[in-house]
Amino acid sequence: MFFNGFLKSFRILLLPFSIFYWVVIWVRNKLYDTGFFRSVSFNLPIINVGNLSVGGTGKSPMIEYITRMLHPGKKIGILSRGYKRKTKGYTLANELSTALEIGDEPLQFYKKFPGVAVAVGEERIVAIPQLLHDNPATEVILLDDAFQHRAIKAGLNILLTDCQNLFTRDFYLPAGDLRDLKSSHKRADIIVVTKCPFNLSQSAKESIIKEIKPLPHQQIFFTTIEFGLPYHIKSYDLHKIIKEQTEVLLVTGIANPESLKNFLDEQADFYNMMNYRDHHIFTIDDWKDIGKRFAAMESKEKIILTTEKDAMRLMKFEGQFEGLPLFVIPIEHRFLFDEGSIFDHLVLTFIQQFNNATETARVNGENVSVELKK
Repeated sequence: MFFNGFLKSFRILLLPFSIFYWVVIWVRNKLYDTGFFRSVSFNLPIINVGNLSVGGTGKSPMIEYITRMLHPGKKIGILSRGYKRKTKGYTLANELSTALEIGDEPLQFYKKFPGVAVAVGEERIVAIPQLLHDNPATEVILLDDAFQHRAIKAGLNILLTDCQNLFTRDFYLPAGDLRDLKSSHKRADIIVVTKCPFNLSQSAKESIIKEIKPLPHQQIFFTTIEFGLPYHIKSYDLHKIIKEQTEVLLVTGIANPESLKNFLDEQADFYNMMNYRDHHIFTIDDWKDIGKRFAAMESKEKIILTTEKDAMRLMKFEGQFEGLPLFVIPIEHRFLFDEGSIFDHLVLTFIQQFNNATETARVNGENVSVELKK
């Protein structure tokens, strides 16, 4: 608590840098708004999932949610920057790819969705043609964390914001967590307020909508985090945490582990935590520390628990997993107020409308332009 308070106080001292940062991103956005910088469109549906801030708002689970909705009915390509990878340029994921080569989240997508083309590339405008060259049958592209990447004009922009840290209440880097203008939310077609309490009231929902002030064409949805049963990192055997018996060593290197900590507060009477920086690259010394911490736990029923993203970065130690109760906990978005089907309908409608417009444009020799109809 003291450290958090100190950190917040320290960040206040960075306000002058935040004002400079705001000027830079305001100028950049203005250059795009006025057409000085141009955005490029592609002749297939592109869905962009992103946010206005740094830190976890649930982008990866949202990419997975949309992928499950569309796959295997449609040929999907997922394009990510590949944050914290040790390579540069465009790379298409394959069975030999590692988190160091393509990043933890893209590797997670690749392993969870066989048949989905997963690629990474800092320059999305260059990477998309390469992805289409490698997978010419691709029907839909999902852009992971590209809301600020305005060089590409996505057909459907989905903006996520954390219920506990709405972009309306945040400030710009480095004093705050915002990396884009608050007004940039107007570019979104859909806004999803994530990590809400599962029992969010109707009045709280309406209060948040009033605070965000969506434009007439925007629709706001609310989701909560739902945790699945932990599965073993190698055998995939499921494991149920027994509240009074299981002692858990939680190992995380994610931006915001609060939801997971709250979950364990309810599910386990005993848990320890080893918390690393977001996208932390685990070293052999880290792995030894984890082993020592686990060995020091006295309970007979004890496990190591980590997230799916962290599991991708721990796979380098796969040869040492034998006999180790290392489990991975999956998470998903669950839409509140029974509005998941409405969200699904909007996404599917966009794809259908885009394909119809593309066909019409092909016949008439026109450019494709689609406005999402509710």
